[in-house]
Amino acid sequence: MRALRLPRPSGVPLAWALLPPLAGVALHLKHPLLYLWRDWETAIVLGLALLGLYGARRAWRQAQTRRQRLEPGLRLLAWLALALLTLGQEAWFRWQQYQVFQGGVAMERMGRHFVVGFRDFAELAPLAEQGLIGGIYLSRRNIRGLEAGQLRREIDALQALRRRAGLPPLFVMADQEGGSVAHLSPLVEAQPALASLTREPEGLEGRARAYGERQGKAMAALGVNMNLSPVVDLHPGQKSNWQDKHTRIERRAIAADPRLVTRVATAYSAGLSASGVLPTVKHFPGLGRVQGDTHLVRASLSLKPEQLRDDWLPFQAVTASTGAAMMLAHVHLPQVDPLQPASLSRPLVQELLRRQWGYQGLLITDDLNMGAVYGDGIDRAAVAALDAGVDLLLVSYDPDQYFRALYGAARGWRRGAVGAQREAASAARLDRHWRQSRAED
Repeated sequence: MRALRLPRPSGVPLAWALLPPLAGVALHLKHPLLYLWRDWETAIVLGLALLGLYGARRAWRQAQTRRQRLEPGLRLLAWLALALLTLGQEAWFRWQQYQVFQGGVAMERMGRHFVVGFRDFAELAPLAEQGLIGGIYLSRRNIRGLEAGQLRREIDALQALRRRAGLPPLFVMADQEGGSVAHLSPLVEAQPALASLTREPEGLEGRARAYGERQGKAMAALGVNMNLSPVVDLHPGQKSNWQDKHTRIERRAIAADPRLVTRVATAYSAGLSASGVLPTVKHFPGLGRVQGDTHLVRASLSLKPEQLRDDWLPFQAVTASTGAAMMLAHVHLPQVDPLQPASLSRPLVQELLRRQWGYQGLLITDDLNMGAVYGDGIDRAAVAALDAGVDLLLVSYDPDQYFRALYGAARGWRRGAVGAQREAASAARLDRHWRQSRAED
């Protein structure tokens, strides 16, 4: 009796199924969403491509007719294209990185506007010393394992490099709002959300200022000189927004009443400033009414400016009375600028904030790694923000994107895509900030 012979499973369908997602990864190599795989992504894709090449070549050689060789031949070309795409993307990133480290007038001129995240302090030294960055962003990831004294010594070493190079100090930036956002804790004592202060109206301003002073002194002791707080977006209410995966303004907002928000945020900001830490109101034009999560997708506020007066009251009042910086969100305001989000909008920055409001403080973008702007290219986002006259560009979550952003910004400046007068005015604001800081010291 002849044994039943089952057909051997073919690897052909699996090979063709793997190619599209791997090609997507290769095309978006070094994407922020792949950050956790950064150390292995190129090796993994390239390794699978080489395995695919080996399998396709073997199948092609074993085929006996021209027709049988067609499919493995196509696979061979597809895997080769994937390998070349991966190598090309890796080489292009390395070239941009190399060009940044070469420095030069354009890199230094644009670099002073960047505040960057990092993996460890050692990688920051050449960037700080050459004037290729304007500040650093501290997060749980890059200070993990450090004690307070160690962190202060690392920061002091970077600031010493700046002094020896004749450069202004670095902005040392943190995100210590209190409550659910406390990236420096436990090095800085965890405090409840600012909203908790509103439960008892008596002595509100005094308690908010004391909160800011206490937090500010602890941050200044570490070498931090700028805090991305307070949140002055109005509380959206208790309803759950299923589209919001990361922002969660309902957990971070002080209150729904703009006057109450202004009272708390003004006193808190005054406390931070008294401790030597620059406060930053965020996230203009306000995220309380926004449905989409700008960490992932584009979002809009279709209301006219006059309909947003209450939302904007805390931004205007707190900055006017405390000199706080302001963070611009990646939210489109089509009634002000139908093309660009607030963080990249020249009409919003130059017309609304600078001319109509008379605001001459520092403007900083939300993280340029966020999906609302990254999809169009972080290099283009950087050029647009600088051309708008934004003073500081934040690249925090994925520090590798800084090289792409600065390389693109320097190219944009050379070809005139960054307005020279607006950039010069922005640089003057940065210089003025440091002069005033020295005078206060």
